[in-house]
Amino acid sequence: MQVTAKVCSVRLTPRKLSLLADEIRGKSINEALMYLQFSPRKRTAGVLYTLLKSAVANADQKKTVDVDTLFVKTLLVGQGTTLKRFRPRAKGSAFKINKKTSHVSVTLAER
Repeated sequence: MQVTAKVCSVRLTPRKLSLLADEIRGKSINEALMYLQFSPRKRTAGVLYTLLKSAVANADQKKTVDVDTLFVKTLLVGQGTTLKRFRPRAKGSAFKINKKTSHVSVTLAER
């Protein structure tokens, strides 16, 4: 039995989220949550921690899955929409700032 959860338009770059996603992919759910809870990347880890807790809650709702046997089967991080902003510069010019967002989806499966 597989359970999924996803979050869209997170105001973090996909590169930052991918670094932590690579670390917890394939781990059991308890190991992954423990790793994220004590990670030094607090903001990034908080998003993934909340997403994993949501996926576990989805699995708990189905009542056909034992929550303790779940592991992170897939954890995909993709690029979302880019917010384009401009800062004024000298002589009437402008400097472009791209604020990137991410889409993250997780699939949990039983071992």
